Amino acid sequence: MATADIYADLKRDHDKQRDMLKELAGLKGDGAKRKKLFEAFRIEVQSHAAAEEESLYATMLGEPELRDDARHSVSEHKEIDDLLGEMMDLDFASDEWESKFFHMRHRYEHHIDEEEEEMFPAAEKELDDATEQKLADIYEERKPIEAKEAKANPPGGDERD
Repeated sequence: MATADIYADLKRDHDKQRDMLKELAGLKGDGAKRKKLFEAFRIEVQSHAAAEEESLYATMLGEPELRDDARHSVSEHKEIDDLLGEMMDLDFASDEWESKFFHMRHRYEHHIDEEEEEMFPAAEKELDDATEQKLADIYEERKPIEAKEAKANPPGGDERD
């Protein structure tokens, strides 16, 4: 495996998630197809967020210069998770689902843009290479485990808190 880079790992996931959001936005009225892709998206996002919190955010919370950024991002993860939970309860072919989707998409894309443009550069300034390598290893180890957890636990619930 190539040398792990926590920021590249997270950005790669963000790019995948942006592609999934774009594909979901293009599905009009096909509830079954929307539901299937949405389920893949929500597992991807939930596993990404949990592994990110267990690696990068856990370390950032221990650094006074980075603590506020980490807290802000964790609260945004909870907001997105809650929106995903609300969407699961709607008819995937409905206008209401589509409206909720576009709100969630806007909030999520804002979140990942903010991470990439502000939080990652701030963390990179404060954390040394060895720490970043360790975080990448933790992230890569935890993400598949968290994907299994995400499959078993609905979004918006307290089981993942």
